[in-house]
Amino acid sequence: MNTESFIEDAVSKIRAAAGDCHVVIALSGGVDSSVCAVLAERAIGERLIPIYVDTGLMRRGETDRIMQLFGHMNLHVVRAADEFFPALAGVIDPEEKRKVIGEKFIRIFEREARKTGAPCLLQGTIYPDRIESEGGIKSHHNVGGMPVEMEFTHLIEPLCDLYKDEVRQVAMALGLPDEIAHRMPFPGPGLAVRVIGEVTPEKIEVVREANWIVEDEIVEQYKPWQCFAALLGLGTGVKGDNRVHGWIVAVRAVNSRDGMTADPLQIPYEALDRLASRITSEIPNVARVVYDVTPKPPATIEYE
Repeated sequence: MNTESFIEDAVSKIRAAAGDCHVVIALSGGVDSSVCAVLAERAIGERLIPIYVDTGLMRRGETDRIMQLFGHMNLHVVRAADEFFPALAGVIDPEEKRKVIGEKFIRIFEREARKTGAPCLLQGTIYPDRIESEGGIKSHHNVGGMPVEMEFTHLIEPLCDLYKDEVRQVAMALGLPDEIAHRMPFPGPGLAVRVIGEVTPEKIEVVREANWIVEDEIVEQYKPWQCFAALLGLGTGVKGDNRVHGWIVAVRAVNSRDGMTADPLQIPYEALDRLASRITSEIPNVARVVYDVTPKPPATIEYE
């Protein structure tokens, strides 16, 4: 891929698609949406309206960091945990969960867009999102999880033909900081798809802390393509002299080029032992930690 040619072409296409209108961008702070934000700002300047939705399903400290990195773009922060958790109550099926989240995102973007009259939505859909959604592997919240009826008249997806490694090349060419350009993928539905079964504030808090510990222990030392923790359910354990019924946390760390295939990271047992010890001691209601060694395929990288 000729990165400079792609940037010029993407800026021109965004400008043409937007016309004289304002454009809402779904900005998550990941590399895909960040690249889209920079491209769109070059294309239409102050007519870009970046919206970051704090779903309550984000990583530890995520909202504050996004505000620091993108506050100069007139960032709109919508705190919507009180909308997402009730919408997810009782939802167990992974596909339904993604679709509930996808629709809630769109409705919030529509609501915010009405305040400025913006008819266009720009988002960071990439090629693997389309492949997995159209192939029935899983519905990405920004593709198969989107509602059929939307108020937006235009949907702009400048990265929809790129793989993740190509998006990173564009990010570096645009001068984005390494923190963004090389950031690990994070699912659009957030920590909701790292909780098996119904999503509750209690479960999200457990998996949020476990994710933070996993990243703290693994990222700098082993540089995975992606690593995280997922909450599998409840199991039996022993803490002190007492039998406890606590959460089972699965740790996943993989290497990949584009997310279409992935291999589990071979982490030394001593590091896994330290990781399990930290998670069970720092999160009192976790009783057990397991390490996932399944490649993709047959597994997907995320649990849902």
